[in-house]
Amino acid sequence: MKLVVQVKLLPDEATAVALRETLHACNQAANHASRRAFETGVKAKQSLQRLVYGELKAMGLSAQPALHAVRKAAGAYATLKANLEAGNYRGEGSKRRKAAEFKPVSFRKDAAQPFDDRCLSWQLDARTVSIWTVQGRVKNIAFECSPARWKMLTEYRRGESDLVVRGGNWYLYATCEVPELAPADPVAFLGVDLGIVNIATTSDGDRYAGKHLNQVRHRNRRLRQKLQKKGTKSTKRLLRKLSGREARFAADTNHRIAKKIVAEAQRTCRGIALEDLGGIRDRVRLRKPQRVTLHSWSFAQLGAFVSYKAALAGVPVVFVDPRHTSQECSRCHHISRSNRPDQSTFLCTSCGFAEHADVNAGCTIAQRGEVVWAVSHAADDAA
Repeated sequence: MKLVVQVKLLPDEATAVALRETLHACNQAANHASRRAFETGVKAKQSLQRLVYGELKAMGLSAQPALHAVRKAAGAYATLKANLEAGNYRGEGSKRRKAAEFKPVSFRKDAAQPFDDRCLSWQLDARTVSIWTVQGRVKNIAFECSPARWKMLTEYRRGESDLVVRGGNWYLYATCEVPELAPADPVAFLGVDLGIVNIATTSDGDRYAGKHLNQVRHRNRRLRQKLQKKGTKSTKRLLRKLSGREARFAADTNHRIAKKIVAEAQRTCRGIALEDLGGIRDRVRLRKPQRVTLHSWSFAQLGAFVSYKAALAGVPVVFVDPRHTSQECSRCHHISRSNRPDQSTFLCTSCGFAEHADVNAGCTIAQRGEVVWAVSHAADDAA
């Protein structure tokens, strides 16, 4: 399993200048490669490399950074093509599609830049790195991270690391190949219902309320609207400063919730059952205020966090059909809209079973998880 480990660099002032100049030069080269690809229609990695490699070298890049600039441009066009084919830029002739399709892909001057082991070396015992820059090789740049991250770097680091600047601080995102534990046969499943009012609710009755997270999102949205209306230089600076703060807060919240869910499943020798919520934004029809909340809800991230933490802990995870989980009685399996008289209440109109609506949904998901697990293992045994 590939995981990304973040470490914070502690460069001095001169080194920070060299790193920033390096990012600017690499992204300028990537923009040049992108323009040439757009003008010539040559967007495949190998063909684009033959076309622009010499030009990028002439811009002051060494061999490996020049190759990474080509790969970055080619990868961006491959992603754009996939998004166009998937209809993610709306239909033919839409403004959004024209803006994406009829101009070259561009990169911010401070966009992240990948470095492989030829351009970046780690001295893990000394907690330093040396890195190629446009001013030459810079050695003994200190970094800091938690003991757990240092251990993961020491044992599992493989491949490239990305140089990132954020909020005036410098980071390296290192790729680690971490082995997964073979999942044991679970004695049962812990169902997890993902929602907006309650971010996650388990079949055990544990609820992780989303009130505070939604308050933060609403407050940030109102603040962004006010700043965008003013449009002054100072408000733009403040918007840049606020950029990413909400996302980091949501990610931290999701990490904490996922850690608790996986720990409980591991402690009780159970698997975890989650709803397969792919495409929910296209399927669900809501009023405008609810649409804003749904589109800012990072349920996919929470599911991904649960999945990878479970894989590291050897806890099996299954995804189940999400249809009618909020309307199905976990006791008698009667499905009806009338079973859900309000957001928090579940009252079965067939057998009279009453429970908190999200807890009932979690129990239904757990039961479906057991079925999915049994069917998949029966198929494996038959094969």
